[in-house]
Amino acid sequence: MSADTDVRQSGESETKLKRGITPLLLFFFIVGDTLGAGIYTLVGTMANDVGGAIWLPLIFALVLALLTAGTYAELITKYPHAGGAARYAERAFKKPYATFIIGWLMLSSGITTSAALANAFAGDYLKALVDLPSVPVTLVFIGALIAINLRGVRESLMANVGATVIEMTGLVIIIVVAGIVFGKGDADVSRLTTFAEGVTPLQGAFAATITAFFSFLGFEAAANMAEEVKQPSKAYPRALFGAILTAALIYLLIALGAGAVVPTDQLAASEGPLLEVIKASALSFPTWLFGAIALVAIGNGALLFMVMASRATYGLAEAGLLPRIFGDVASTRRTPWVAILVVGAMTMVMSFVGDVGLLADTTVLLLVLVFISANISVLVLKKDEVEHSYFRTPSIVSILALVASVALLTQQSAQTWLISAGYVVVGTVLFLIARAARKREGEPEQEGPVDLG
Repeated sequence: MSADTDVRQSGESETKLKRGITPLLLFFFIVGDTLGAGIYTLVGTMANDVGGAIWLPLIFALVLALLTAGTYAELITKYPHAGGAARYAERAFKKPYATFIIGWLMLSSGITTSAALANAFAGDYLKALVDLPSVPVTLVFIGALIAINLRGVRESLMANVGATVIEMTGLVIIIVVAGIVFGKGDADVSRLTTFAEGVTPLQGAFAATITAFFSFLGFEAAANMAEEVKQPSKAYPRALFGAILTAALIYLLIALGAGAVVPTDQLAASEGPLLEVIKASALSFPTWLFGAIALVAIGNGALLFMVMASRATYGLAEAGLLPRIFGDVASTRRTPWVAILVVGAMTMVMSFVGDVGLLADTTVLLLVLVFISANISVLVLKKDEVEHSYFRTPSIVSILALVASVALLTQQSAQTWLISAGYVVVGTVLFLIARAARKREGEPEQEGPVDLG
């Protein structure tokens, strides 16, 4: 068998980037991206919707994540290039605005997530260390993220490595502490089947699934690593499904522990729900130390999403789909400084729009719209032939993912729809400004795919 044939069968299409990411490294990358700060901040919000049965919406969210991952497994291995859902939309629909709006929704989700985590940073976890007013803390926190982002992506990702280890350590601590409480017989297992008052179990579970799904977001970012993975056709499905199932196991253990150890009303009222597990355990583990761990996890998540949003903004400007000024790069640090500052300013504004729960739900709405596009794209592109082998997902999986995504949209509040519509309006105006500028300068319409990597 020739070398060219090996390359075609492995899915290693030509790329300028070095394929240095092994399946194991890819697995840990996706796990680190998925095991984000959401679980640190949103357990209380889920408890408010569903009561002590926090595990149920997590299972619903897991099913949706696995269905959507099936779609991404085919698209990533069939088209192993950076760009993600925006590139797939370009291939399927061949419309610059479709490419733009999917990329815009992705970067908008990054801004909204960063704002949600900034609000969470100023909550109960910080109060375990020092009591400061929330608004100044939120703004200073976002300002610090802007400064790190301006310094360079290398510095941002180096900070991410250590922070990921710390945030995973915090989750392990919660599981161990809850296990000790269970072992001592002090946990109230009956809470795990007690649902919130005033709603049916199914209603509460569906409402909480929106929030629960936020905790699984992050796996879709792996699409932007496609050009650097060895044998992507084999590596991606294993790493993708393995990482989601690993995250699900950790989440379910935390949900069972938190639901049984902490009274539901106390959990629902807290801005630092996992801190309540430490307090309720009556163990000697210092609450200030866990608060510090949680703050690192929240800060790390916010930083990564701001980096993603700023690079996506830069990518859209480079593709001619946003005004060119968003593509300006600093001469010294070589960072997209205009995109970073604009994303930072929008994050500050969004931090005043709603609390952690509302902003998290808005993120889910934005990304579910992206997932709907991906699910339609994979069905449209089924007949598109490529030279290399790739993971083939049965059409029924993508159809079920599409149906589940639409069902999730029906559970969204009017506020989240209003915020999302605002993003679409702002993005459309900027798209039209960029198109008018290209026409004035005699440039052709953008035809190629957008690289959001």
